[in-house]
Amino acid sequence: MAKTAAPAPKIKRKLVLLMVFSGLLMLLLALRLMQVMIIQGPELKAKAEVQWTRRQNLVAQRGKITDRNGLVLAQSGTAYRVLANPPAIAADDRVRVATEVSEVLGLNYDYVLERISDPKRLQVQLKRQVESSVIDQLEALQLGNGISYTTDMKRYFPFGQLFTQLIGFTGIETEGQTGLEAEYNTYLAGTPGRLVIEVDRKNNPLSYGEEDYLAPVEGYNMKLTADSVTQSYLEKYLKQCYEINRAASVSGLIMDPNTGEVLAISTYPSFDLNAPPRDMVTELMSMSRARIVTDTYEAGSMFDAITTAAGVDAGAATLSSQYDCEGFKIFRLEKIACWDTAGHKTQTLSEALGNACNLSMADIALATGINKFYDYIYKFGFGTETNVGIPSEDTGEVIHRKYIRESDLSRIAFGENITTTGIQMANAFCAVINGGTLMQPYVVDNITSTDGTIVLKNEPTILRRVISSSASATMRGLLESVATKGKGNNAQVLNYTVGGISGVSRKFEEDGVTPSRMRAVASYIGFLSTNDSPQLVCMIMIDEPQVPYMEASSIAGYWVGKIFSDLVQYYGMLPDDNTRTDIVPDVTNMTARDAVYTLQQAGFQAYNVRSEDAATVVMQFPAGNTKAPAGSIVILYTSLTTFTDDELYKEQVLVPNLVGRRRQDAFDKLAALGLVLAFDKTQCTGVIDTQSIAEGTPVDPGTVIYVTFPAPIPSESPEASTTPAAPTPLP
Repeated sequence: MAKTAAPAPKIKRKLVLLMVFSGLLMLLLALRLMQVMIIQGPELKAKAEVQWTRRQNLVAQRGKITDRNGLVLAQSGTAYRVLANPPAIAADDRVRVATEVSEVLGLNYDYVLERISDPKRLQVQLKRQVESSVIDQLEALQLGNGISYTTDMKRYFPFGQLFTQLIGFTGIETEGQTGLEAEYNTYLAGTPGRLVIEVDRKNNPLSYGEEDYLAPVEGYNMKLTADSVTQSYLEKYLKQCYEINRAASVSGLIMDPNTGEVLAISTYPSFDLNAPPRDMVTELMSMSRARIVTDTYEAGSMFDAITTAAGVDAGAATLSSQYDCEGFKIFRLEKIACWDTAGHKTQTLSEALGNACNLSMADIALATGINKFYDYIYKFGFGTETNVGIPSEDTGEVIHRKYIRESDLSRIAFGENITTTGIQMANAFCAVINGGTLMQPYVVDNITSTDGTIVLKNEPTILRRVISSSASATMRGLLESVATKGKGNNAQVLNYTVGGISGVSRKFEEDGVTPSRMRAVASYIGFLSTNDSPQLVCMIMIDEPQVPYMEASSIAGYWVGKIFSDLVQYYGMLPDDNTRTDIVPDVTNMTARDAVYTLQQAGFQAYNVRSEDAATVVMQFPAGNTKAPAGSIVILYTSLTTFTDDELYKEQVLVPNLVGRRRQDAFDKLAALGLVLAFDKTQCTGVIDTQSIAEGTPVDPGTVIYVTFPAPIPSESPEASTTPAAPTPLP
């Protein structure tokens, strides 16, 4: 049998090459398939899904915010997103659609036309948070499938301007941006959902397509300790106070001193939370600050209550203690002056507190001792956050005790060289009068889920005991005396017991070091008692009031009294019939000089500056022919210091040149223009060297012009090296 011939070597090589080539081709194909299916698979799948599906993010319902009584202050409601589907809009119909849609939505025509003219984009968003009434207008235009809608969420604030700084506002995505909306955003926001549907090439839903739906989870609800009615009273009087005193801003706080609950907090000027002025970023951020919490200031004479409480509790001061004030005291060549440079002479503790005597407070602090006094400062909470629950809280500044000398301690005793926030001071004041315990202040009562499960709950919490209950009772009596006899007597309420204390705090120039001669913060904090138990604490702070006579009890304390007068009825507090009242004479249309005399003859107090003696009184508080606590202060506004009948200010005057003039000549020159001269009484000889406001500057009548005189030639005596007293307006 014949043998088969073996393949030629040439054919074998060809077969091998063919097999190698085929193997490489299969390997490349496998690698490509691996790249497409494994490496690029998720990306390509996502691109494919975009082409055949429409994905919608479903915004979660943001939780409600209510006041302590369940009244809704913030809630989310259904709104709509207006979408455009460019492939579904014919090219010759784009101009009509852009014109009609831009008019209804209030959008720029070019913007809308550009958005709907790109057929490569299946869907674009035109506007969010559109009301249903606007959607009805668009539906009436019969724009076809080119314009579509989907649900959206919008934050609504039923009371508009109420609780502006406390609640805060949200952004376009309903995320919290300021206030409690921002601080508790993780609780309120909820979890968004999604809806995925299949669509055709024109982005229209397929009738037989599948849907992937993930429901959004609603946010938690928040209940505040604040009360809407109490807040409305506070905001009403803050607005009046701001307008009458021409202040930079006015802030207020109302607390329950026994629990630490914040019942009301506000700052004016303010804005409507439903329409925040987003195009004015600087002004918006300024008006959004809860200044009681965020801003620091020198404690001022309001700190006298803390100093006295520390002294009484430590046994360094008693009701029988006597204090001598000669107007100044020298510590190692450094002069510490009382605000009354003539001195208060011999005083009891009650009189010293009522007179806001700087030197008496210094004596109390020195008798208490640096270390012990500093222990009280820290126990009262100064230098640390209160953690009230409101964002951007500051801590204030307390100089470390190791750097403190006797002169420094003396200044701290009457509120200089120590800064605080309003909430710190108010909470410390509550500890002074509530029996001596520092409470944890809080503004959020609870946070609950939609089914009522409690997620977070705050309750009255005692942080620590600061002073004894007996020392606290003594302080209540002293502060009530201040409110009836001392410098805080303008906050009295008819037939109710009120205690309190006023304060004037220095502000500083932009360098943060130089005390300002023209700007200050006038404040008052008071408490209302029933059956010897404090029920409410109210604090008012007026930033840079434009008044001729800086008496904090009259310009700030008056409004505390007005607020308390309304709140006793709202809270149903029974009167104690302890307050003696008189009828206030009507002194409008009198000259300021005659008005002061008439009021003094009737047993009331009133003040004016000499340059306004002949000016006509156009407004008074309390009003004429009304009842007011006997001996209280009547605030007078003259034609030189307040509004005209049209609520406009009097024409401004130009500041004259005072440099080179002698004191009396300058006084006469300014008095003729309705301006006030002020200077350092310890250095006022010779001719004027500088003036605080330049010649030719237009200012309001009643403006204080501070002047300086050349420094005297130094001598070897200690008195020659003392620090000058604060400038004082010419009496």
